[in-house]
Amino acid sequence: MLFCGSISAQTPTADAGAVKAAATPSSDETWWKHAVIYEIYPRSFQDSNGDGIGDLNGITQRLDYLQKLGIDAIWISPMYPSPQVDFGYDISNYENVDPQYGTLADFDHLVAEAKKRNIRIVLDMVLNHTSDKHPWFIESASSRGNPKHDWYVWNDGVPGTGKNAHEGLHGSVVPPNNWISGFGGSAWEWVPQVKQFYYHNFYKQQPDLNWRNPQVEKAMFASMQFWLDRGVAGYRLDAIPSLFEDPQLRNNPETGGTNAQGDPNVESLYTDNLPEVHGTIRRMRAMVAKYPGNRVLIGETYLPNTAELDKWYGGAAHNELQLPMDMIVGFSDKLSASNFRDRIEEVETQVHGSQPLLVFDNHDNARSWDRYGDGVHNVQIAKLLATMLFTSRSTALMYYGEELGMVTSTPTRVEDVKDPIGITGWPKEKGRDGERTPMQWNGSTDAGFSTASTTWLPVASNYRTINVEAEGSDPNSLLNWHKELIRLRRDLPALHDGGVVMLDRANENVLSYVRTAPAGATAVVVMLNMSAQPQTVSLDLSEAGVKGNRVKTILTDEPSLKGASSLTNVTLPPFSSWVGSVER
Repeated sequence: MLFCGSISAQTPTADAGAVKAAATPSSDETWWKHAVIYEIYPRSFQDSNGDGIGDLNGITQRLDYLQKLGIDAIWISPMYPSPQVDFGYDISNYENVDPQYGTLADFDHLVAEAKKRNIRIVLDMVLNHTSDKHPWFIESASSRGNPKHDWYVWNDGVPGTGKNAHEGLHGSVVPPNNWISGFGGSAWEWVPQVKQFYYHNFYKQQPDLNWRNPQVEKAMFASMQFWLDRGVAGYRLDAIPSLFEDPQLRNNPETGGTNAQGDPNVESLYTDNLPEVHGTIRRMRAMVAKYPGNRVLIGETYLPNTAELDKWYGGAAHNELQLPMDMIVGFSDKLSASNFRDRIEEVETQVHGSQPLLVFDNHDNARSWDRYGDGVHNVQIAKLLATMLFTSRSTALMYYGEELGMVTSTPTRVEDVKDPIGITGWPKEKGRDGERTPMQWNGSTDAGFSTASTTWLPVASNYRTINVEAEGSDPNSLLNWHKELIRLRRDLPALHDGGVVMLDRANENVLSYVRTAPAGATAVVVMLNMSAQPQTVSLDLSEAGVKGNRVKTILTDEPSLKGASSLTNVTLPPFSSWVGSVER
């Protein structure tokens, strides 16, 4: 869901043992520890039936492309039946496919065809809330005595008057506290039938489930098992830190000012990341572990620092999420070698040896092309980010079109906005349509996404030059850069299994690190100039326990670096990337 938090760097310094462990090569072949995971927003990837909306059969049609790209798993954003108020994140049935995306048979066909190409399917599971059209909520809202009434978060309100007042059982009442919806206004919605408010952290059509009721956990785990039984490789868990709310319903602290919707800014102290959620995740992990094949739990975890991230792994017990998303690295929106060095080293050394998961793009944020680009060197900067993503010791998560340099195409008129938060927040908040535009396959009408006269969102204006077909034939394209990086990640032992040690740590402009090599293999060095000026660097590998100073260029986007053979006095052009092997 939507990123509403803040990110800091308040984490403890790693001890020498953790640094040494991060530098040590691994021999763990668990698939998700080496995976490239590719998020597909199903409405926008490929339309197979000409209705202007992407679908499951469209994904199946494009599996060969994904195989050639080199990805290991697809994360599909919600494709369950839904009123589509929040484009699938408002689910009305957890155990079927929305007809606009296809059928269960289409899903099974996708899983089978993906398996032939060694591609796994990961589903988005929305556990925090349902649609208000879900049968559970319809029952819950029908009467206070309904058996499912306590499946959601209800409250009588408190005495009061004003615009949010309603006639309760004992007089005029208002919402019980100051909790704010992520989509604007109070997080409490009145239902006259039961004379109570229900809580919705997001849109009012997305009532929050009451996870303090064990029947909710039982039902949701059963829905997860439904898809695990159909062969999914795991789940990406939406808005997972928000499962529990403060039972005392205390007011969230106000932080001053107002947000794009005009509501007071509040800290989500009592509505997010409560300790009770960890017990639920441990039970979920145990449930999923009963399935063969190393099924994986990935978390949407916008957290303030790495110490909090570690809790989502289960700390030293390693018994919660295998892959909570590290948003601290990829969503700093600051192209800074110092910042990336510190944040990457944190997650490599301060999560009890767990596997990092780095991500720079998703369906809720402006594309990294726009967040990090300077408008002049965007291609080079995109190559820098890709190099960092695929050569670091982490599982890599990417978003469709990231490999092309797709841009954020934000609507310019409110009447064109489809995203609910853009509708309620315009013009300060213009929504997330810009990062959800159709995939750009070629230069034909609708970028090869659809044959419809109108697509659900218009394709980006640059589709005639920025597309799979055009970039596939350009050896210097961003697409081919991604393909080569992913191939190197798979083929080179140091990138597949190696540890990581940061180099030249005082350099504010160049991020350098070495991937230490397993026995019999060669180490790999990475240098990334994150400044607009040439930078001359000299690296000493001895501090990483790596012998040698002679290198051979493996990959670079700068002709002047192709002949680099030494790590002494190497001049990196502005925003250049270089990857090389250490010659023994």
